[in-house]
Amino acid sequence: MKVLISDNLSEKGVEIFKKAEGLQVDVKTGLTPDELKAVIKDYDGLVIRSATKVTAEIIQMADKLKVVGRAGIGLDNVDIPAASQRGIVVMNTPEGNTITTAEHTISLLLSLARRIPQATASLKDQKWEKKKFQGKEIFNKTLGIIGLGKIGSIVADRAKGLKMQVITYDPFIQPEILLKQGIEPVSLEELYQRADFITIHTPKTKDTLGLINAEAISRMKDGVMIVNCSRGGIIDEKALFEGLKSGKVGGAALDVFETEPPGACPLLDLENFICTPHLGASTMEAQENVAVAVAEQVVDYLLHGVIKNAVNVPSVSANLLERIKPYLVLAERLGAFQSQILDGGMTEVSIDYLGDVAGYDTKPMTVSVLKGLLTPILKDVVNFVNAPILARDRGIRVIESKTDTADDFLNLITLRVKTQKMESSISGTLFGKYEPRIVRLNHFRLEAIPEGHMLLIHNEDKPGVIGTIGTTLGKHRINIERMQVGQEKEKGGNIILLTTDQAVSGPVLKELTSLPSVKKALLLEL
Repeated sequence: MKVLISDNLSEKGVEIFKKAEGLQVDVKTGLTPDELKAVIKDYDGLVIRSATKVTAEIIQMADKLKVVGRAGIGLDNVDIPAASQRGIVVMNTPEGNTITTAEHTISLLLSLARRIPQATASLKDQKWEKKKFQGKEIFNKTLGIIGLGKIGSIVADRAKGLKMQVITYDPFIQPEILLKQGIEPVSLEELYQRADFITIHTPKTKDTLGLINAEAISRMKDGVMIVNCSRGGIIDEKALFEGLKSGKVGGAALDVFETEPPGACPLLDLENFICTPHLGASTMEAQENVAVAVAEQVVDYLLHGVIKNAVNVPSVSANLLERIKPYLVLAERLGAFQSQILDGGMTEVSIDYLGDVAGYDTKPMTVSVLKGLLTPILKDVVNFVNAPILARDRGIRVIESKTDTADDFLNLITLRVKTQKMESSISGTLFGKYEPRIVRLNHFRLEAIPEGHMLLIHNEDKPGVIGTIGTTLGKHRINIERMQVGQEKEKGGNIILLTTDQAVSGPVLKELTSLPSVKKALLLEL
């Protein structure tokens, strides 16, 4: 079997492939998309970092490809649905660069507080400007961390070692777990009001895109300092520019940008702004860690069938996977649907397996549910290996039950989720052998295909509402592909579930929610 390494990889990773009996490895970096299309048909494995784009077109040409391994966390450059459709396992290495990124955050925070890059440039220009570059201590200052996942937790630990007061906003972790770590959980509003320094460690999702905008900055302390080593786009760069220029923001340090490289970015002209070219994971140790990890994972899969850190398939035997794969797809999509309609941090997840499906080993299906629930929140950090661990770390109680019969269906999976603010239930089944369907959402009976761009609308039960919604979408050239409508008798309204031919933008969603009879509209991506 042959493996292609198409991006720069540490030699330690390459050596693992060279020593693996039964594998031939080729290192061909810098391939154009057309060149990759021409050669990919010959390979069983593909190892990448961030440069190679594994598009649907590339995958279509990959007749032999069994696995794509990413040396790193982010998988924005891989078309995962296309790979899954072709049965290609996609793996990443989520643990390899967490310490490195956390350390880079602390480095930028200290550099920002003491104005080290500016002072260095001044001295190299043969100036001696001690008064100009007076900094501030971080001792006993309040650090506000938005998102306390793996990297955020390490940043918190290091900051406490520097005697900072650490507060955090992460609605997906139970407060008592944070308190045990010596970290104070607060609302986002309180974090803005209290933090002297703010650092961001959340994935880029539709909910976090532009999270730090002009309105958010206006609610922060005067002179606040902001660090971002997570993802570009979470900070609105125009708003940050205005905040820095006015002095409302005392300083900012970015390792990531909305567009990379940023080109002629106005932020670069500001003296109270420092930056690095996406160096969060760029240490020798981190690059060796992810290279070794991805090499071992790909070798284990190709030679022994062992799956580790896969984002699109759980670790089960090939025979069992063949039988339960449709249920895994259903379970993950039920979780993803639920996650996007919930309000508040999850406290309990209850999964009922009814009918023939209860006769299988349901543990992989439960993992699929958890991955579906957590992926919209944590994105590429979640896979089929760590989903149960991440759920446990967030204080989520997971309960399974099995029943031999399923009343109206041969098989039924029902997922009930409790949060700090609400409870929600969703049920799904298979039509035929392979087609997943959502058949109940709380008290609403339906028959919905859980895929694509979806809108969940709660509206008043009045004539003409559906027509108004359709007209609004049509005005923006958005076509409705499927629609389900049902009554919410206990609330005196309707639920409308739409599938559209393209994603509904934020402005269009705002327009929909402003319609007189629309109570709420939620965007869902499955």
